[in-house]
Amino acid sequence: MLGLLWLIPILPFAGAAVNGLLGKWFPKWLVTFVALAAPGASLLIALGCLWEFSQGTALTYEQALYMWTAGDLNIPVAFLLDHLSAVMLFIVTFVGFLIHVYSAGYMGHEEGYRRYFAYLNLFMSAMLMLVLGNNYLVMFVGWEGVGLCSYLLIGFYYDQAFPPYAGKKAFIVNRIGDFAFLVGMFALFAHFGSLTYKEVFAKIAADPGAVTGAPYALGLPLASFIALCFFVGAMGKSAQIPLYVWLPDAMAGPTPVSALIHAATMVTAGVYMVVRSNVIYQLAPGVSLFVAIIGAATAIFAASIGVAQTDIKKVLAYSTVSQLGYMFLAAGLGAYSAALFHVMTHAFFKALLFLGSGSVIHAMSGDPDMDHMGGLKKYMPSTRWTYLIGAAAIAGVPLLSGFFSKDEILHSAAASGHWLIWLVGLITAGLTAFYMFRSYFLTFEGEFRGTHEQEHHLHESPASMTVPLWILAVGAVFAGYVGVPKVLSLGRDLNWFHNWLEPVIAVPRGMEAGEHNVGTGLELLLIAITTLIALAGIYVAWTNYGDNKGLARGQHWAARLPVLHRLLLNKWYVDELYDWVIVRPLAATAWFFWKVVDTFIIDGAINAGAFLTELTGDVGRFSTTGNVRNYALYFFLGVLVLFYWIAFR
Repeated sequence: MLGLLWLIPILPFAGAAVNGLLGKWFPKWLVTFVALAAPGASLLIALGCLWEFSQGTALTYEQALYMWTAGDLNIPVAFLLDHLSAVMLFIVTFVGFLIHVYSAGYMGHEEGYRRYFAYLNLFMSAMLMLVLGNNYLVMFVGWEGVGLCSYLLIGFYYDQAFPPYAGKKAFIVNRIGDFAFLVGMFALFAHFGSLTYKEVFAKIAADPGAVTGAPYALGLPLASFIALCFFVGAMGKSAQIPLYVWLPDAMAGPTPVSALIHAATMVTAGVYMVVRSNVIYQLAPGVSLFVAIIGAATAIFAASIGVAQTDIKKVLAYSTVSQLGYMFLAAGLGAYSAALFHVMTHAFFKALLFLGSGSVIHAMSGDPDMDHMGGLKKYMPSTRWTYLIGAAAIAGVPLLSGFFSKDEILHSAAASGHWLIWLVGLITAGLTAFYMFRSYFLTFEGEFRGTHEQEHHLHESPASMTVPLWILAVGAVFAGYVGVPKVLSLGRDLNWFHNWLEPVIAVPRGMEAGEHNVGTGLELLLIAITTLIALAGIYVAWTNYGDNKGLARGQHWAARLPVLHRLLLNKWYVDELYDWVIVRPLAATAWFFWKVVDTFIIDGAINAGAFLTELTGDVGRFSTTGNVRNYALYFFLGVLVLFYWIAFR
């Protein structure tokens, strides 16, 4: 099966091409078949490749397709299956396929059905290329591909005003990060003459001093400069401060798109890239600490916004930004396995929550406002139970997947002695539990607060939507058991996930990690504290929103703290700040260069020259009559002028 590795990204691409080019002549069932068969076949081949790879003894499997050649530049187009890409391959194909199945039910009555699935297949193909590429250039092709597809899918409803704006915003913000990523790639190639992971990392590991010595640029050694450039790229793709602003607006696209972007594909690309580049980040401790600080700041900042939002998808969007901050917190502290572990568990429960919210919005005739919901549990039992499982998992309820991955991240902060970062992560965990169960109570408990027309149409979603919810719910419960910490496994090493990734997290010579400074007793105490904080967040949400009068009580704190509530509801006015500080000055500058420099000066000069030329031609035309008497007169006048000039000069 490993020989078919190249088909995994190609099949969704073929599905996109078939539906995109020929789908307008297909009946709807054939469009659906092509759209689901392509990622379904990729999933089956991926599972076969993963099984064969896990049974072998080789640490990597590479498959070269052809060579990109430009002068002396030779970069292979090749795919790599190792312990890291294997994890991402499973996440993307498995969760991505379930989202495709769900989409068939959710988008069944939408216009642009064929176009939607063409974009969705292309999105999956680009993400698979990103995670399977054996070098940074192939990764970057997939990196840009998911950026393009996000623009197309976020702006899917192009006949409305906001979705195209949100798609453009996502595209532009990501270009800022992508430019930095390109600069890092240029620096990497200029120094090593290669962009292939195996070659670059081997050279770095053999001589770490070559990239940690003299300053290369910006006063930073080469390793730190490349690490910083790569992380700026990850800031855009994975929505970290200050480039996070595009992700909440990405909710303008169809809900399954939100699930695909937020859970299984695009936003995890930055985390994957940092973990893939762990050899570089281990040699750049200052930049790594910066990564952890930005991750922690993003985590608590986004969580604070989530507590006041009323749009159910916006709550989940800021939750995603916050959880991505958690992942970068771990990666910045060197806990690369913990970061990817949270990527995996997050893929299950966040896809579950987004698809659950889509089921709710579908029943609410497109209304995402939680203030208009309530009491939906009696109409939508499957959606209610699966959403509750997802909320409990992300909140860190013991024995669910999020409990294990969050605990490992917080443990890494404590073990490295960064107690302030640990405290920020702990507070974020409490806020996460609060706003997630706030969304659950407002949506499913109490009495229905919408219109009679909405209530009349309330119903459970079809099986094409609920079956993927239950499958993801199983993952949200059990995915964490591949990474049980030793302290909770009676001294046995059951952290299969950490052991699986160990060959990829290679420590450069001279950078061997020290022992963790957290004993068993303290580790159990920290786990207990984390659990109590999560349960406290759930309790506060229940006391404020857990019954029929919960909405009124929940609004009570807004009345008592109106300034804080207004700040959180308006997302700390960051978008407005960016508009005043960046967008408007740039728009004014563009207007100046357009109207003054381009139109008045440049076009004016060109038009003035054209006018003078035209005027000269007109004058010459009036004097050219073809009449001999006129020419004789001109000749005579010329003789007089010549005589005057000779006589009186």
